[in-house]
Amino acid sequence: MSRIAVLISGRGSNMRAIVEACQDGTVDSTVVAVISNNPNAGGLDFAREQNIDTAVLDHKQFDNRHVFDSKLKTLIDSYEADWILLAGFMRILSSDFVNHFLGRIINIHPSLLPLHPGLNTHAKVLAAGDTKHGATVHFVTPELDAGPIIAREECAVLPNDTEQTLAERVLQIEHKLYAEALQRCVNGDARLVNKTALP
Repeated sequence: MSRIAVLISGRGSNMRAIVEACQDGTVDSTVVAVISNNPNAGGLDFAREQNIDTAVLDHKQFDNRHVFDSKLKTLIDSYEADWILLAGFMRILSSDFVNHFLGRIINIHPSLLPLHPGLNTHAKVLAAGDTKHGATVHFVTPELDAGPIIAREECAVLPNDTEQTLAERVLQIEHKLYAEALQRCVNGDARLVNKTALP
């Protein structure tokens, strides 16, 4: 069974969805660690309630990004994780870190990539007058939010939508989509080959 380490910075709702998907058999894996750069991340409490190992690496306690990433890499390796999932992890990871886990590190982003990479995606969608929004699961590469796409799901942008209503609707998509995409990776149905997601 695959071993998963999940990286969070906040409430960890996508982490929770992944844990529950592993518990109910939707994903043939087990979450062996939840790691946060924020000692006050709400998701840590849920992980502890589920008897999942938790660890905190407060990025503010490190001199620079390289030192933080090196420590994080060593910590993840200690759990012998097959897959590393970014679930609201609000840190840009260095090329050295990403390349160490290349093909095994996955992210979910609240937009239809390549549209609207980065932060504030719901505001960007409304400002652009987009009629569609959604979420994307992709392999992480050194380029921000630019890795090969594993899965996407869209929803309509309604005339009366606000950032909050869009965020809530997209989050529901994320919870289901992330688990489905992860299971494809675990099965070998999706994999990173020569910087391309296959099949």
